Amino acid sequence: MSPPADPADDRAHRPVPTAGSVSKALPGLLRIGFGAGIRTAGWTANAYLRAGNRVVRAAVSGESAAELLHDVEKGVRGYAREVLGITAIDERLPEVLRERRPATAAEPGAGRDGVEEAAAAATRDLRSLQEKGADLLYKSTDVRYEEAAHPAYARIIGELAPDEARILRYLTLEGPQPSVDVRIGKTPLINSPLIGTNMVAPGLSMIGPNAGVRYVERVPAYLNNLFRLGLIWFSREPLEDPLRYQVLEAQPDVLAALHGPGKAKTVRRSILLTPFGEDFCRICLPGVAAAAPARASGVHANGNAG
Repeated sequence: MSPPADPADDRAHRPVPTAGSVSKALPGLLRIGFGAGIRTAGWTANAYLRAGNRVVRAAVSGESAAELLHDVEKGVRGYAREVLGITAIDERLPEVLRERRPATAAEPGAGRDGVEEAAAAATRDLRSLQEKGADLLYKSTDVRYEEAAHPAYARIIGELAPDEARILRYLTLEGPQPSVDVRIGKTPLINSPLIGTNMVAPGLSMIGPNAGVRYVERVPAYLNNLFRLGLIWFSREPLEDPLRYQVLEAQPDVLAALHGPGKAKTVRRSILLTPFGEDFCRICLPGVAAAAPARASGVHANGNAG
């Protein structure tokens, strides 16, 4: 790519006007100046005549000086707009705006009709909800009505990933699972792992690998979705068997969080199915719930799930 040209070099090679070239262009310049002068003189004379006539009419009618001055100023401004061609623009502008205006806005009352339609739709939705609520109350008093499963299960099962079904199966067969939070900091005055500490790694567990999920890196998202659907619970209480936590705390991801900067410690938690989740697995995962052994919750007796 060639370097950009220097402006100084461009000026150096620019042709210098000569007396001959100026003399050739002089007649054209004179014609342009003469035409402009004629137009300006014509506009001035016309404006002068208009203003003079207006003054005479004002004197005859006894009009006040303020009204006369305003009228003359308005007339001169209007004539100048005619000479400059601005009047044609003013006449065309409303037409252009009308062409570009949305069709709904051009119709009078279109906004009011839209608001009324939205209000009518909201009223219909409210009436529909009330009718559904009345139908539920009626079914609750009908001893002949049978409900095979919770009506939310059909929607929930459509919002599950295959790996999440494996996690539900694992929790059904193996029961509550240990999890730990890794926190960093000191608690010199109060014997609580939460006061004066910062979270480093929350909710570490072995649920993903033990359940055999395909996408292990998505396990936190899987667990969040199952919690959102009400199928699992993140309990603050530890499990009764401390050996299960020793195995978990020896895992690479937990060790990496513990060996970070600062003094880190683990806070023991647990993850388990809710009663809603247990019933969901019983209905929607055939054969899984039947194979699950009967067991207690496994959560430490000092507290409940929560």
